[in-house]
Amino acid sequence: MKLLQIFSIGICVFHLTMLPTSLAQNPIPSSEIVPTFKGEPSPYSKITQHQIKIGRDKVSYDAIAGETYLKDTAGNTTGSIFSFSYIRTDKVTANRPVLFVFNGGPGSASLWMHMGALGPKQLKLDKDVNPTNVPPFEIIDNKNSPLDYADLVFIDPIGTGFSRPLNGTDPKIFWGVDEDADSIAQFIELWLTQNKRWNSPKYVLGESYGSTRAAILPRALLGSPFPPGVMRGITLDGIILLGTTLDKHSATAPPKAQNEILKAHALRLPGIAVTAAFHGLTQPEEEIESFYNQTLEFSKTTYFEALLKADNGTLSINEKELILQKLKELTGLTEEQIGDDLVVTEGEFSNTALQNKGLQVGLYDSRYTLPLVNSGHDPVADDAAMTQYVPGFVAGFHMLLSEHLGVEIARPYTAIRWKDLLPYWNFERGFTPVPAKNSAQELAWSLRRNKDLRVFVASGYYDLVTTPAAAYDQIQSGGVPLDRVTFKEYPSGHMLYLGGTSEAFSKDLKNFILQK
Repeated sequence: MKLLQIFSIGICVFHLTMLPTSLAQNPIPSSEIVPTFKGEPSPYSKITQHQIKIGRDKVSYDAIAGETYLKDTAGNTTGSIFSFSYIRTDKVTANRPVLFVFNGGPGSASLWMHMGALGPKQLKLDKDVNPTNVPPFEIIDNKNSPLDYADLVFIDPIGTGFSRPLNGTDPKIFWGVDEDADSIAQFIELWLTQNKRWNSPKYVLGESYGSTRAAILPRALLGSPFPPGVMRGITLDGIILLGTTLDKHSATAPPKAQNEILKAHALRLPGIAVTAAFHGLTQPEEEIESFYNQTLEFSKTTYFEALLKADNGTLSINEKELILQKLKELTGLTEEQIGDDLVVTEGEFSNTALQNKGLQVGLYDSRYTLPLVNSGHDPVADDAAMTQYVPGFVAGFHMLLSEHLGVEIARPYTAIRWKDLLPYWNFERGFTPVPAKNSAQELAWSLRRNKDLRVFVASGYYDLVTTPAAAYDQIQSGGVPLDRVTFKEYPSGHMLYLGGTSEAFSKDLKNFILQK
C-alpha cells in the first residue's frame, strides 16, 4: 500500500492513510492559518477572597470568576468559556486534587451542581419536597463542599451561562458531541497551564448529559489523530457520573432491538415501585434500598422474561396473571391502569398513580407533585420537580454573583439554552477506526488506556428519567470493568443531592477522591 506521508514524533508513528480521505487530501488553506483578530480586550476576571468552615476546618479560598479564550489552530480567538474557580489559599499542597464540574442538557450551565452540592455557597430550599418557587430565597454556607480537600472549577460550555462565541464565530463549531468535548478539553488544558496545576490529580464530574460528556472527555484530553486531532496528554484520576445517561451516542446509531426496548421497560419498574411506596400506594416492609434491589432482581429476571414471552406470544394465561398481580402489588395501580401489555411507563405512572387525589407525579424527582389538571404538557415547565426548584436555583445563583463574587456583567446568565443550540446539536461523530456503539463503550476504552482511572456512578432512587438500574445496565453493557466502578444510590431524584441527601453524597465523593 502506498503511503501518502508518515509523521514521526518521538515514539509515536502515525500513517496519514488512516485519516478520512477528506482530511488527507484537503489541507487547510494558508489563508486560514493566519491570525485575523487584533486588539481584543483581555478576558474578564474577578477575584475575591473568602473563608468558610467545613467540618472542623476553617478554609480560606480565592473565588475566581472569569473568561478563558478558546482559539483555533491559527491562534484566532473563537469563543469564551466562563468558569468559576474556588482555590484554597491556606494549607496549600503541591498535589491538591482539582475537580472540574459541568452539568448537562446539552445546553445547561453549571449552576445546578454549583449551588446544589459542591460550591461553598448553597441554595437552601424552604422544604425538601415541593418547595416554594417564589422569593424570598436563601443561600447559605455549604458545610459539605469538597473545597477542604479539592479545588473546584465549574464550567459553563459555549452558549450557556456567560460563555459565548466571539469574533463572529459560528457557534455550531462548539455544538456537538465531539465539538463540545474538544472545547471543554481545551479549556481544561488552558486552566491547568494558567494555574500551574499540571501535577495535580484531576477529576471531572458530569450530571445528566454531562455524564456523556465526562465519559468521552478522556479521549479529547489525552489526544488522538482522530477527533480531537491534537495530542494534549492529559489523563484523569477519576470520573464522577450523576444522572447517568450513556446510551445516546450517534445520530446514525441503529435503532434498539426489541429485546433492548423490553429490557428498558423492565428496568423502569424499581423506580416506579419506590415512588408508589413513597406516596403511600403500597406498604413494603423493607427499607428503600432493600426494596429497590428486590424489585430490580424481579425486573431483570421474571418480569423481563415475561415481557419477552408476551412479545412473541408464548406467555401463558397463568403466567400473565401472576405477573399482573405482582405489578399491582409493586405499583399500587389497578389492572386497567397497567394494561394488557404488562408495561408501565414512567409517563403513564406519573399521570395515573395519584389521579384520585388530582395530582401528577414528577419525573425528575418523583417525590414532587403538581395538580393533574391544567397541565401545558411542557416537559420542563410542567414537570413537578423542575418547575418548583429551578426558580430558587436561578435566583440564588444571581445572589451569589452580586453579593459574594462581585460579578458585574450586563448580559444575561443563561441557565439552560434550548433556542438555536438544540436544533443544531451535532450527534454525528467524527471518524475513528472502530466506531463506539455508545459512550459507555468509550468509557471502557479510556479505562483500558489509563489503568489508574476510576469511576463513581451516583443515582437517585426517585429519578424516573435516568434511573439507577439503567445506569448500572449501561455501564455493564458497555464493557466497563465493574471492579473499577463505585455505585451509590440516594433517596432523592435526578438532582440526587436535594432533599436531605447532600451530606451523604459529599461523604461518598470525598471517600472516592481520597480513595478511602
